Amino acid sequence: MAITEPESMDDLLYFTRRALDNDGKIMAWVYKPVCSKCGKEKMGKPLDPKKGTVKIRALEYICPGCGFTISKDELEPTLTVEIIYTCPHCKKSGETTTLYKRKKFMGADSYIFECNDCHQKIGITKKMKKLKEK
Repeated sequence: MAITEPESMDDLLYFTRRALDNDGKIMAWVYKPVCSKCGKEKMGKPLDPKKGTVKIRALEYICPGCGFTISKDELEPTLTVEIIYTCPHCKKSGETTTLYKRKKFMGADSYIFECNDCHQKIGITKKMKKLKEK
């Protein structure tokens, strides 16, 4: 499975680039889904009418073309995080995908994936979140 790097941040719901311990690196992103009703536009969060900016904590996604609305709880479980990484354990590079759902990993909410070579679990935490030691 070949993962394509995004060309524009406008196509993404989520993006992060992190440096891990022991020279490990992660770049992860989630593409905006195409509208399931019209199939033409990409779904996105609604705009704040006062400011003209995207509502950060919106509870739904809206198609700008047809106006179709779907709740955040329905849409997000269908999305996947695409990841390009250098493993902090074995130093090998790889790419993988995982569900767009945070789970507990060493005491912090994380997107969890497994290294293709050494099979160690690696977590992508929220920014600046410290992991608990084992």
